[in-house]
Amino acid sequence: MYSPRNSFALSAVALLALGLGACSSAPEKQDVTDNSAQQQVAQEQPTQTQVDVPKVVNYGGKGVGNYSATGLGGDFAGNPQLLAFIDNMVRSQGFDRNYLYGVFSQVRNRDDISAQWAKPSAGSPLGWSAYRARFVNAANIQRGSQFWQQYAGQLQRAEQQYGVPAEYIVGIMGVETRWGRIFGKHRVIDALTTSALTNQRRSQFFFDELKYYLSMTQTERMDPLAPMGSFAGAMGYGQFMPSSFHSYAVDFDGDGVRDLWNPVDAIGSIANYFAKHGWQAGGEVAVPAAVTSSAYASMPDGYKVKYSLASLASRGIAPRYGRGSNGPAYLLALSTVPNGYKEPWIGYQNFYVITRYNHSNYYAMAVHQLAEAVRGRVRGG
Repeated sequence: MYSPRNSFALSAVALLALGLGACSSAPEKQDVTDNSAQQQVAQEQPTQTQVDVPKVVNYGGKGVGNYSATGLGGDFAGNPQLLAFIDNMVRSQGFDRNYLYGVFSQVRNRDDISAQWAKPSAGSPLGWSAYRARFVNAANIQRGSQFWQQYAGQLQRAEQQYGVPAEYIVGIMGVETRWGRIFGKHRVIDALTTSALTNQRRSQFFFDELKYYLSMTQTERMDPLAPMGSFAGAMGYGQFMPSSFHSYAVDFDGDGVRDLWNPVDAIGSIANYFAKHGWQAGGEVAVPAAVTSSAYASMPDGYKVKYSLASLASRGIAPRYGRGSNGPAYLLALSTVPNGYKEPWIGYQNFYVITRYNHSNYYAMAVHQLAEAVRGRVRGG
């Protein structure tokens, strides 16, 4: 299993023996209906203009790898935006200038990433049934069950500590990376740098993420050229963006390092993410709705529209089972095929929390149903 920490261990040996820096060449290319959570967040969340990144003081501004150069070379040689970014990191974060020149001289301009951002935002061409089948299927239920059984102790500990059921941690990992099978094929630093310089609409966002990323490689002692991720720079089992790493990643195995490519740290980090976004321990997520007419299909729906159960009931919409919630309810009308029959559901606070991971009703429902299916396999009902 790939891990930046393993890469660092190998790199350290190489540095001592040969005086050489290490490079490595983990989601794969996906269409707009199968983006990871943090890829979509990267496109949707507001641009950040100021980033609270801890100053780098522990290592004299130099991180892992004997990277050093007197100027910026490589694919981005002379790029004024990147030179300005490096200058800012030196002045505001205490990085060593020659170290950053050495690192960024080895960063690659990825045309395939630029092409991804150049595509028009087309939305999902799939209906809910086809989307669901990508994630909630026999193979994934079996793999999710195996992952749960392998990490049962850590999942139970996360549930006890954060109040997030094991199945939803497993569900997120399944939808995001198939439990580590598709971390992504791009070096994270290539993805972030290329995106910052070529995606003009989101340039500031990606430069901010690049700040967080460099901070992570310092605090966790990672070779900045080693970690692999998605074309948007999302990382590890849960596909966190670097800013999410900064805010929510935890050292759940107690080894002193937060490593999103380590399944145990990823378990704790995903649970912490949900808890910090308002997960209600013991609360329901979503249930099918009973309806008295087809009027629900033309009502405003989705995670952005709040109702109360009483207001839905007054329109002939009620949960088929469960205890409901005193908080907001969300009407979910999922088109089984594009522009076809809409399957009625009611979501609660915990459904909304899942949409904080990815701003998509389909995504949150896929996580929910995969979680329930895996739980049924593991616990027998």
